[in-house]
Amino acid sequence: MEKRNWEVPEGVSKARADKLLSDAHEAFSRADFHRAFEQGLVLKDGQAIAKKEKLSAGDVLEFSMPEPIQSDLSPVDLNLDIVFEDPHIVVVNKAAGLVTHHGAGLSEPTLVNGLLYHCRGQLSGIGGVERPGIVHRLDRETSGLILAAKTDSAHRAFSEMFQSRELKKEYLALVKGVPDLLSGSVKRAIERHPVQRHKMRVCKEGEGREAHTDWKLEKTFEKLYSLLRCRIHTGRTHQIRVHLLFIKHPILGDATYGYRKLSNLPSEPKRVMLHSERLAFTHPLTNEELDLRAPAPGDFKAFLD
Repeated sequence: MEKRNWEVPEGVSKARADKLLSDAHEAFSRADFHRAFEQGLVLKDGQAIAKKEKLSAGDVLEFSMPEPIQSDLSPVDLNLDIVFEDPHIVVVNKAAGLVTHHGAGLSEPTLVNGLLYHCRGQLSGIGGVERPGIVHRLDRETSGLILAAKTDSAHRAFSEMFQSRELKKEYLALVKGVPDLLSGSVKRAIERHPVQRHKMRVCKEGEGREAHTDWKLEKTFEKLYSLLRCRIHTGRTHQIRVHLLFIKHPILGDATYGYRKLSNLPSEPKRVMLHSERLAFTHPLTNEELDLRAPAPGDFKAFLD
């Protein structure tokens, strides 16, 4: 297990260890760190600490993540649309409606089941039992490009790339109305809604987690709706959806974040009209320059036409 050292940054006073670690290391979830705490893998001054221990600026932690656990999920042939594949990674054009990985109470096949079938079980185990190979995720209703790791070394390398923001991630979004500007940038932190726990929201400066979305107007449709290209520099839950609501242009079909039925649309959208269109990066293991794209799916094209 690789050991890492991390120092609590300036300005922090008496904050929970698990929150600080998960906020500072996007490659790992809060659940990943909880497993590390449970196994005594998070140390301060050479002693294992509890996840709720309060830390302040200057405290130094040494931690490592638990060894991967072999998944017992079943492979399912989902006829995945493979955009790129090599011995290290596979990039899939995910269909809207397909869940990325299993969660509590979910029985339907997920992208993970499809990857297990396509890769013949050869996926990185770092994501744990429910998320083998998963480096990042897309919401159920979001279509488009998603990358998965076949090996643990690839998983670690790409997790670090996502954390250091070395990948270009661009999305297409169909939104209500037409922005006054041709482009813009939203740099507003995001936190979980205190009451509606399935939702996120923009929060006050100094709270929540940093989030940064750039957007550019691609096309307008009779001032009724617009096509925006969004580039995300951080990977927060529901980030684009929350930021576009913040600038008063909610995504078509996104009732959770401000969309209400519009008249005169070609049809009523049956999902959140968001598509992961581009991933561009230098492959950390082969040094190959990759610029991968996924064309907009049929339900999206109906609005573009």
